[in-house]
Amino acid sequence: MKIVIIGGTGLIGTKVAERLRKQGHDVVQSSPSTGVNTLTGEGLAGVLAGASVVLDVTNSPSFEPSAVLSFFQTSTTNLLKAEREAGVRHHVALSIVGIERSPDNGYFPAKVAQEDLIKKAGVPYTIVRATQFMEFLGGIADSATVDGKVHVSSGAFQPIAADDVAGFVAEAVCGKPENRTFEIAGPQKKPMSDFLKGYLTATGDKRTVVVDAQARYFGSLVNDQSLVPLGSAKLGKLDVKTWFAQRPQAAA
Repeated sequence: MKIVIIGGTGLIGTKVAERLRKQGHDVVQSSPSTGVNTLTGEGLAGVLAGASVVLDVTNSPSFEPSAVLSFFQTSTTNLLKAEREAGVRHHVALSIVGIERSPDNGYFPAKVAQEDLIKKAGVPYTIVRATQFMEFLGGIADSATVDGKVHVSSGAFQPIAADDVAGFVAEAVCGKPENRTFEIAGPQKKPMSDFLKGYLTATGDKRTVVVDAQARYFGSLVNDQSLVPLGSAKLGKLDVKTWFAQRPQAAA
């Protein structure tokens, strides 16, 4: 089966491609660097010829709200149009848990818009919503640092390892279109502040974590319902301790 991964050279795209190739699939990892640009439409018709499934794991190069919205609206519209013309039978997209609950996060409303386009496009689809990746814990700490201290909420957090994300996404790609959204998360749920404290300690980072109810997560206040699944979800196997021990940096 020919599977095209849009945004295929990034973290998740690369991991999913590796899994799918081991299963014997014909996998094409596409990105602007390979001559496929969903914003302009360049290369789409050629790369989608003969494809059964398209996985979209693209990411906006800008986090500015209007730029993110424009990116996902344009990219998704062009991609779905090309899929219909090519006869693609299944569109799989990676999204984020809680995007409808944090409108002040400039990135999240753009993902809502992307999901709406997918649902209305007429191409059979499956949307996989994931919680935040464990690989982003360091970046979250950096974004929340003020005067050398990390100000974060005690709201519920349930990060998932990229390897687990790739496994769930690969399963969706190989399965039948569900025409629905399902959610995935890590096996542990506890306050965001606890995860950040543990991560900084494990990396030898001396920054202090300040628990602050008014601290914003990329623009949004966080409570116990903001960033975690509220219903059923598929849970990954890697907890933070195991993930940290296995990550490539640990061997350096």
